[in-house]
Amino acid sequence: MNNYTIIFFFFGFVSSSLFQFSVASIVSTGDFNKDFFVLWSPNHVNTSDDGKTRSLKLDQESGAGFASNQMFLFGQIDMQIKLVPGDSAGTVLAFYLTSDQPNRDEIDLEFLGNVSGQPYILQTNIYADGLDNREERIHLWFDPTKDFHIYSVLWNLHQIVFMVDTIPIRVYKNHADKGVAFPRWQPMSLKATLWNGDSWATRGGQDKIDWKNGPFIASFRNYKIDACVWKGNPRFCRASSSNNWWNQYKFSSLTSIQRRWFKWVRKYHLIYDYCQDNERFQSNLPRECSLPKY
Repeated sequence: MNNYTIIFFFFGFVSSSLFQFSVASIVSTGDFNKDFFVLWSPNHVNTSDDGKTRSLKLDQESGAGFASNQMFLFGQIDMQIKLVPGDSAGTVLAFYLTSDQPNRDEIDLEFLGNVSGQPYILQTNIYADGLDNREERIHLWFDPTKDFHIYSVLWNLHQIVFMVDTIPIRVYKNHADKGVAFPRWQPMSLKATLWNGDSWATRGGQDKIDWKNGPFIASFRNYKIDACVWKGNPRFCRASSSNNWWNQYKFSSLTSIQRRWFKWVRKYHLIYDYCQDNERFQSNLPRECSLPKY
């Protein structure tokens, strides 16, 4: 066992201990047929007999998607995903929370297809009060098409943390008191969609989908929705309690170990950060870019 493996094992143990949850707060059943409905193209959605696994298919006829039956305000979402293998250029697999309002809030993970042999790009973005332009991109440090990996979002009153196999890859702090929009009032549903994004997804749209490589299939399993179900009153979801464990103070920032992993991702795998794009924003970067990230 090398040093990297030892450190990773230790981090996994600590993070699993830190992110303890109350069983009562888990609102998912583990059955895709019970917790989700098909958004479009049911013939492009395949679910196992026991409801534990699901796949989406993209071909020249259509893509596909599914969405949660319930809406949530704060919590943690985990989903094991195996991405489209081979030459997936032009495809986009999106896994996200969205309020579907005109001034929508949204928390996005978008996996951008690639030419065979190239690293997969994971793009994250955040909409708050209808405004986005907060993209970050990383290269994943493993082949996400060979096996399932856990992609997670922790969303609470203090921060939004994107994680891959429990490693934090992005943090968006709540700086609403400093005039920065933060998703905190609108409940959101959980969605997963697979679609044709070859106008922009791979090398800015230079690499198009080669339909001879299709159909393109992404797979899902072992999801967990540990969140506050929307009942019409945000007060219940904003409270700090044993059920709403994510709102407790100890989840208001990264731990020291998480910070080390976060810095590792930023140093070795970050390939785009909107807060470093002076040309795009004409040297007038968004306000949060000058504020602490964690």
